[in-house]
Amino acid sequence: MAVKAKELRYAIDLQPDATLRTEGGAPLSPGQEWTPEPLLLAALVRCTLKSLRHHAERAALRLGPATAAASSLVTRRESDGRYAQTEATVELAVELRPLPDADELAELLAKAERDCFVGASLTARPRYRWTVNGEDVA
Repeated sequence: MAVKAKELRYAIDLQPDATLRTEGGAPLSPGQEWTPEPLLLAALVRCTLKSLRHHAERAALRLGPATAAASSLVTRRESDGRYAQTEATVELAVELRPLPDADELAELLAKAERDCFVGASLTARPRYRWTVNGEDVA
């Protein structure tokens, strides 16, 4: 017997004043100047951090303050000639306590990247650069 996959559903609505609201009514007011492209990058950053927090908590680690930046390139894809995001880079600086050893840290960050559904949904896989507790992680 096949096990049914867990389903998570989300919805938003956009108001004439550019306010976005979640299905629960929580407002996000980015304003008209926010276009879909930077909103996608913001979603990618937030999703990656949410994924990291989930995996950190499962490993009995505490995720402290975090900062992030993301950039992308939108151009014609060679495969079909359509405009799309063809590159994305995400730079994250986080604090983890206690700091896991190098192998555990690499596994934790790989899980955070893998399980961010926004990044997993993109055709062009994002490139991630991590700084953990002030140290660059290769």
